[in-house]
Amino acid sequence: MASSTPDPKHITILGAGVIGLTTSLVLSSTYPSAHITVLATHFPGDRSLHYCSPWAGANWCSFAHDNGPLEAYDATTFQRFGALIDGQPVFGCRAVNSGEGNELGLGRMGMWAVFDAEIGETGILTEETGEVWYDALVGGLKPLSVEQLPKDAVFGVEFPTTFRINTQVYLTWLQGQALSRGIQFVRRTFTSVADVLADCPETTLLVNCTGLGSLHLTDVQDKNLYPTRGQTFLVAEPKMPIERMYLRSPARVDPTTTYIFPRPLGGGVILGGSRGDNDWSGEWDEELGQDILRRCCALCPELGKPEDLQVIAQNIGLRPSRKGGPRIEAERGTWKVPVVHCYGHAGAGYQSSWGTAERVLELVQQTLSMSSKL
Repeated sequence: MASSTPDPKHITILGAGVIGLTTSLVLSSTYPSAHITVLATHFPGDRSLHYCSPWAGANWCSFAHDNGPLEAYDATTFQRFGALIDGQPVFGCRAVNSGEGNELGLGRMGMWAVFDAEIGETGILTEETGEVWYDALVGGLKPLSVEQLPKDAVFGVEFPTTFRINTQVYLTWLQGQALSRGIQFVRRTFTSVADVLADCPETTLLVNCTGLGSLHLTDVQDKNLYPTRGQTFLVAEPKMPIERMYLRSPARVDPTTTYIFPRPLGGGVILGGSRGDNDWSGEWDEELGQDILRRCCALCPELGKPEDLQVIAQNIGLRPSRKGGPRIEAERGTWKVPVVHCYGHAGAGYQSSWGTAERVLELVQQTLSMSSKL
């Protein structure tokens, strides 16, 4: 993809979660001559409470209902996921194989979404249109019959197709794509953007993809950020194959949402979940854990009984939530180089990743174009 703006000579990306890695690929494809460095404390393969990306479920089931950019980010990502699975190039990235045997860690799968409230109370409708914006995108939502609904559910819909993600495989694939392009990875912790620029004086453009870290960077300190603690299980695949993903909730975003996401490529099954706003705890809540197992087994009969499950791991992650939604904007501030922020995706990091990365690219192009006219 050719650029009509001057090329940045040295791009530094702060953060190596799904947002930082995807952004590095979009920028490297557009600016192939630029030297790109990803700086981070944690990289794919690491397991830390403060490295959110590995702990995600993850799947594509949009939270957005803004009739605007959030919906557009998710739609773009849905399209990019489909292209990658089908072996088509996306910003120079291409999987070796297509279909369920791909190396991506992505897979197509249907889903049943069950709700315990009337549709107008669930947050899945876009207010301006009164519709579910992604209806056609997922192949046309189909109402679940009364016989298909679990006890006391108000309504449910079937997604004919959406995406599930083996986060460990997908993050490693993103990093491998970056390494193959000569993108440099440096493991280092910084307390401010100014410190990054002092340590890397060759930087001509910085992209801040630090998630919750932007609450602690001393010259950013975004007070709108807060953690949303999530607790899940990774369990072995049951003997009875799970043919779809499941979700049950009073609303699209709710502390009691139950979900079952079978991961592709032998990734087991993720059982969730929970949402604890402003909760930084890394301690496992056993009572909550047992409740999650009960809820999941009741929703997905293929799992069997809670005592029959083979638990592989107990997971705790901190979603980078932000009042007002993600911050994706350019800022000069007191720094000598332009800084583009891209953080605060909450639980939508994977399903908005390509869309927000492409928005970063737009901001970079605008910033460089303005600089060239000065």
